[in-house]
Formats: sequence, structure tokens, C-alpha cells
Amino acid sequence: MSRVLMIGAGGVATVAAFKIVQNQDVFTEFMIASRRKEKCDKLVQSIHDKGYKMDIQTAQVDADNVEELKALFNSYKPELVINLALPYQDLTIMDACLACGCNYMDTANYEPKDEAHFEYSWQWAYKDKFEKAGLCAILGCGFDPGVSGIFTAYAAKHHFDEIETLDIVDCNAGNHHKAFATNFNPEINIREITQKGLWYKDGEWIETDPLSIHKPLTYPNIGPRESYLMHHEELESLVKNYPTIKEARFWMTFGQQYLT
Repeated sequence: MSRVLMIGAGGVATVAAFKIVQNQDVFTEFMIASRRKEKCDKLVQSIHDKGYKMDIQTAQVDADNVEELKALFNSYKPELVINLALPYQDLTIMDACLACGCNYMDTANYEPKDEAHFEYSWQWAYKDKFEKAGLCAILGCGFDPGVSGIFTAYAAKHHFDEIETLDIVDCNAGNHHKAFATNFNPEINIREITQKGLWYKDGEWIETDPLSIHKPLTYPNIGPRESYLMHHEELESLVKNYPTIKEARFWMTFGQQYLT
């Protein structure tokens, strides 16, 4: 793989951009595109200021507009489009990838703008289209989802005959000394914690009121933290691909200042 186009220039995109320039034997050509080109240019400058030598192109694009995306893809001709924009824009970017023959990757599944609700059904509906086009679409390739799925797959392959109970726990032990500080897009983060919780048991999905189920969990090298049961999209994929799972839950820590 040589030519990569990344859509997005926020916090997650910044981390990804630095990883890409650190692996130039794989990613030999790189473009960053976002709604505001100046934000892309600022990101490129920060990369160069750290001493990384790579010719990085930038572009302006409205990721809600399929025609704009298609024009950019047809001009740059990327082998892979990395979608680090907003989850609302997953489907338009996937449509443009199909139209232009580009492989696709994202870190979070689609959710509609007018409803705090996400699930994989919208994107899984594209599976046959990508297969028929000879293209690859990798969904949820961040940390959670992403690394959490890889850890589960590794455990299933190397440590267990089968998995029946799965709890994914996400503890943010950092402290920015601020009342409200998110690890990613604040709007998406707020939508995530205000929507209903969801967990899996014996073939059924059980819905809960937002953050209504919580308990202290003790984390290695961190200690006890109050942890809240939430819906997280990798549960959908994991119970589908590991049918021996009878119960699956996702827990995340939050400080009281953050929640109140």
C-alpha cells in the first residue's frame, strides 16, 4: 500500500497522522483532507516541526457531500481512505469509496445526526457491495472498537477453548485537571454517554437507562474506579463472530465532574 488519504484533522486524526509518517515504508504518499484546509495545514506543520520528513498534501472537502468526495478521490486516487471524520459521515464516504474504487477504514460506526443511536446494521448492509467491487472495508479499527476486538480474538485463539462471558473494561486514569475533558470529539462523547446502555445475554440484547448500571472495578496499576455499563459497537461484532459468547458487556470509567 502506498497512497493514503485521511479524512479528518482532529485529535484522533492527529495521532493517526503521526503513526502514518512513522511508517513511510508502508505509507509512501499521504494526503490529509477536512472541512477546513487550514486545520490540515496546521497538522502538517506540527508533523514537520517534530522533524518528520514527508511531503504531505492537504485538501478541503465536505464529507457530507458524496460528489465532493468523489472528485477528491478521483483526483488523488488513494488506495486506502482512512475515515477519521464524524460517524455521521461514514456512509457518504463509503459511497464515494465504492464509486471510485478505494478501500475504506474507520474507527467508529455510523450514527444518524438526528438521533443519539449507533449500530453496525447500516454499514454491514454495504458488505456485498464492497465484496462485488473487490474492495476491503475495515470497520471500527481504533482502540475500542478495534484493539478491544484484537485482544478478544487473541485470547480466543491462544488462551481459551471457547469464550462464554466477555467483559470489556475501559479505564481512563488520566487527569487534565479540568472539569470536562474528552478523549475524542466532545459531541460524539456526550451522545455516547446519554444514549441507552445495551448488553448481551443468551442471544438477547438488554437495554438499560443511560449509566444506570455501575459498580467499582479494580484496574491493574490504577486501582478502583467507578465503571458504567454502556453500549459499545464491538459487542455486536464479537457476539456475531464468536457465537459461543453467552454474555457480553462493556464498561467505562467516568469522574463525577465529567458526568455532572
